Order: sequence, then structure tokens, then C-alpha cells
Amino acid sequence: MMQIFKTTDGRISTIEEKEEGCWISLIAPSETELIEVAKQNRIELDDIRAALDDEERSRIQIEDNYTMIIVDVPTIEMRNEKPYYVTIPMSIILANKTIITVCLEKTEVLKAFSEARIRNFHTHMKTRFVLQILYKNASMFLQYLRNINRQSETIETNMHKSTKNKELIEMLELEKSLMYFTTSLRSNEMVLEKLLKSEGIKKYPEDEDLLEDVIIENKQAIEMSNIYTGILSGMTDAFASIINNNLNIIMKILATITIVLSIPTMIFSAYGMNLNPSGMPLSQSPFGFALVIIFAVVLSLFVAFIFFKNNLF
Repeated sequence: MMQIFKTTDGRISTIEEKEEGCWISLIAPSETELIEVAKQNRIELDDIRAALDDEERSRIQIEDNYTMIIVDVPTIEMRNEKPYYVTIPMSIILANKTIITVCLEKTEVLKAFSEARIRNFHTHMKTRFVLQILYKNASMFLQYLRNINRQSETIETNMHKSTKNKELIEMLELEKSLMYFTTSLRSNEMVLEKLLKSEGIKKYPEDEDLLEDVIIENKQAIEMSNIYTGILSGMTDAFASIINNNLNIIMKILATITIVLSIPTMIFSAYGMNLNPSGMPLSQSPFGFALVIIFAVVLSLFVAFIFFKNNLF
């Protein structure tokens, strides 16, 4: 899908044809759209396709007619009706008269700009626009990291009494998401450092301050990701032991109940054998049946009391 945006008097609107100072957004574009945009802006077709490969690494590429910046952006992937976090590449191409973004799917980073949720945003101010996208991207990483932390706390609460692997698997999925985030943030950090030193992108004094803010925000996201990864890894190991311990407690209780119930079973089995009634205790008494039952119950309660005193229940 291809959309063309342009800001006029501080307001963003969709336009039909390419104009100077516009923003071309390509979300999962068709081959026809890629060829058209590449031809109009004199961009190599392989470069404009680069971000459509989900294994593409973050980098800056400076050519004669354009500069391409590829960074990883966070996105949400639904699995079993639950959100998990992954990263996908997004390219920002600064052509002579336009700025072009290419991504596999519509992310919250670009959505914030297309829906005019970013203040002081102008499509014709290309350098500042790029830095605003990078700043929003770093902010989204921080937001999703907080969501991961809240999600892990919810799973932690459920795991205290759990004997199943469901919560443990969810914790491992979050740990995998954090690994994706850490790797992507480090790649983005290298891009930002190159951007700071690069002469291929014209930077104004106020843009340099924004770039420094982007770098700080990205470093903060890296630190948070490392902290949460360490915490989550420790929690996963600890709760794996807790689940095993909970299972052992249940097995111990079931074994104790089995022993207690086996006492009346053995007594009633003995009285149920085909033997001469005269040889069975209390068989001639009119109260024999009741006395045998009372004896079995009392003996079971006595054994249960012993187990209880020894914390086996």
C-alpha cells in the first residue's frame, strides 16, 4: 500500500500525486509500487526493497541521489490471543525532494505521524522528520519494554500456585522478545552513532540537540532491556523450580491420602473373604459390623493425625 502525505500550515493531509516536500509511505508495497517509486526518485530497486527482508540489518547507505537509513522497529505479534513483541526493519530514504519510508507492516511509529499525533512535524523538513521518526522509535521501544515488564508481573502472580508449564512458556516467550529488543537496539545505536558523525545528511543546530536526545533515549532502552532480561531470566529459573516443588507437594499429599485410605480397605478386604464366620472377630456380635467400621475409621484418623503432626499433609 502506498500513501503520500504532506504537511501544510502544520496540518498533515493525504495527496494523490508526488509533490516536493512530501512523504511517501510504503507499507507492504506491491512490486508495481516499488518500481514506480524507485523510478520517480532514481533509487536502486534493491535498496528500496531492502526493508522488506525481515532479516535485513540496521545500517546507513549514502548514494549520489539519496541516503538510506535502515533501523529495527518494535511491533506486536499475536500468538494464541496474547501479544508478543518482535522487531522488523524499516527504511527511511531521503531523496532529493521527498522522504520515503518502507516497512513490512503498519507500525505505531509511522502511524503516529500519519494520524498527526506528533507535534511540530513537517514533511518538508527532511532531516528533522527523520530524527523525529527515530525518536518515536526509541520511545516505542521503551513503552513496549514497560508492557513486557507488566506482563511478566501478571505471569509471576499466576505462577505462585501453578503446576503447569503454560506460565513458564509465556515467560520464555517474553524473554525471547527481550533478546530481540536488545539485539535491535544495539544495531540501532550503531546507526545513530554513524548518523551523528555522518556528513551525508545535513544537520542544523537544533537537529543536533534532537539527535542527542534520540541517542540518550535509545541508550535508556538498551539499559532497560538488559535489566529486564536479567530479571526475567532469573525469574524463569526460579519459577521452574517452584513449579516442580508445587508438583512434589501435591504428590506428597496424594501419597498420604492413599496410605490413610488403604487402612480401612485392608480391614474390609479381610472381612470380605470367604472364611468360616466363627473364625472372624466380632462375627457373632449383633454390633460387629458397626464396631469394625468404627475401628477402621479411628485407626485411619490416628494415622492421619500422625502424618499431620509431621507436616505430611
